Amino acid sequence: MKLHNFSAGPSILPQEVMHQAAQAVKELDNSKLSLIEISHRSKAFIDIMDEACERALKLTGLENQGYKALFVQGGASLQFLMAAYNLLEHKAGYLNTGTWSDKAIKEAKLFGEVVEVSSSKDQNYNYIPKDYSIPSDLDYLHLTTNNTIFGTQYKSIPETAVPLVADMSSDIFSREFDYSKFDLFYAGAQKNMGPAGTTLVIVKESILGKVTRTIPSMLNYQIQASKESMFNTPPVFAVYTSMLNMRWIESQGGIKSLGEKNATKATLIYGEIDRNSQFEGFANHEDRSDMNATFNLKDPSLAEAFDALCQTAGISGLKGHRSVGGYRASMYNALPIDSVEVLVDCMQVLEQKY
Repeated sequence: MKLHNFSAGPSILPQEVMHQAAQAVKELDNSKLSLIEISHRSKAFIDIMDEACERALKLTGLENQGYKALFVQGGASLQFLMAAYNLLEHKAGYLNTGTWSDKAIKEAKLFGEVVEVSSSKDQNYNYIPKDYSIPSDLDYLHLTTNNTIFGTQYKSIPETAVPLVADMSSDIFSREFDYSKFDLFYAGAQKNMGPAGTTLVIVKESILGKVTRTIPSMLNYQIQASKESMFNTPPVFAVYTSMLNMRWIESQGGIKSLGEKNATKATLIYGEIDRNSQFEGFANHEDRSDMNATFNLKDPSLAEAFDALCQTAGISGLKGHRSVGGYRASMYNALPIDSVEVLVDCMQVLEQKY
């Protein structure tokens, strides 16, 4: 029996994507060669990279709008550095809503002045700040759309006249919104797009080339774009599997359809958290993430009993991050609602017993 996988990342992928990727490792498209042994300069892999980039732009509605899709390495953590390296000339603004935005701020400070426009650190990041003003002289404003650790998510995107940059690692392709509001956004693949090893970057080309510093080639978006994500050997398996996953998203009705399913899953788990006398949520109600539900037992002494119920039910990856404790149910695109129902059943059994 396959486990109900609530892991925050690397995370669940669709079974059909896993099977297709596994087959390609054995043999890619009747080529008599494995995906992971073909040249990245071969037509077969160039076609894969081209399709992956095209699908990313299509899913986000940014085809023929002056954006470039890139697949790079180093995870979102390297993007904390690259975004500032390529865009920060004088001053940048950051909305600090969690561990990852805090780390992004640290990297940006290496390149210029950083203004923390807002922060929810005062409440251990359990809410999204809303009452703040954005300076007009920023090179860009950076935010993290979904906060995996703390379970908060932006429900609306700030309106700003300055370029907008976002880390979308844990909620990309999970809901509909206007991606054209962003000038640059990035996402580590391993939470909602594919396996660990590659990072999708989508950037408006007109914002590049404006800083005066010399940028090392490997970290230069313009060079990566000019080389079609082939400046060095790309992570072929991660790119291929991400491409398969984007095909799967389209087969499911696209982002709109998946967003509706994700909202249904979130409503189910949060409804039980609020109803059940043994549990309480961590994040503010209005800011709760559809991707990562964080919650705690009101009586910590029941943890052993609840953990045993979950283990018996085949639930995996539910332990909360050490910054929050308790539990975290990560409900990415590929997680079926059946898994959420099993978790809810375990919560109800605990309440009935205690």
